[in-house]
Amino acid sequence: MEKTMEQTTHKRAFTIREMTFTAIFTALLAVCSWISIPLTVPITLQTFAVFAAIAILGTKCSLTAIAAWILLGAVGVPVFAGFKGGLGALSGVTGGYILGMLLCPLVVGGITKLCGKYGQTIVVKAIAMIIALLVCYAFGTAWFVILYTRNTGDITVMGALKLCVIPFLVFDIIKIALALLLENRVGKLVNVK
Repeated sequence: MEKTMEQTTHKRAFTIREMTFTAIFTALLAVCSWISIPLTVPITLQTFAVFAAIAILGTKCSLTAIAAWILLGAVGVPVFAGFKGGLGALSGVTGGYILGMLLCPLVVGGITKLCGKYGQTIVVKAIAMIIALLVCYAFGTAWFVILYTRNTGDITVMGALKLCVIPFLVFDIIKIALALLLENRVGKLVNVK
């Protein structure tokens, strides 16, 4: 059976609906990044936006939205916490946490796919998101330790975790729960997965 050109194109390209929601979540990432409590690593809502994108848009569109947000920031658009932008924001000691967010949709997508029919249950999604968050933390903490040691002085991994991860764990778990709640409320309306 021969596929039509439209069916073939649909599988390779984004649909208008996917592009629209990807753009909306890119903007949402920026807005959620601006809502912050300034600390060494600011408490922001960008983690919520990342996991809401993953839950609602799925792997492909959420990865694209996160990548677009990072690229906007890299070219100087002030889309990061504290209205920062530019390569300096990404190459600083906390830039690894931003770049590590690119891994989150891949981890969640991989785990949910690996779990087959159970992958779409809320329990599996929650566990997958927590694992993705830990991967992001690991990447960001390694980046922090390397750059902090190079530029400022020695810091242990535990010291970096106490500074950059442990104070945020509870908040980030709450943000994941809120993202899953949002998916439950609006996921079917968006319908891009």
